[in-house]
Amino acid sequence: MRTTVLGLAAAAVTFATPAWAQQADPHLARNLASACANCHGTGGVSQGAMPRLAGWSQADLERSMLDYKGGRLQGTVMPQLAKGYTDEQITLIAGWFAAQKP
Repeated sequence: MRTTVLGLAAAAVTFATPAWAQQADPHLARNLASACANCHGTGGVSQGAMPRLAGWSQADLERSMLDYKGGRLQGTVMPQLAKGYTDEQITLIAGWFAAQKP
């Protein structure tokens, strides 16, 4: 019984890794980024006052999101949203927007 529990726990840890998640769903980055469309437009091409995200460098996007998450950048909505993502998810989102045409 104990061996089974330990085996299941090891499997859970293995399958919870970001590398496995990326392999399991090739659209994970796009799906995570879709939540940003409400304010930043479809594909990160804003039609309003919010900044566009499409075409930014991955490093700049990632740094901004991590700064919101860490409280180094102030905002009304972004700090709360950024805290809902893991650092790995932020990397995926930043990479997806960086690959989009502005």
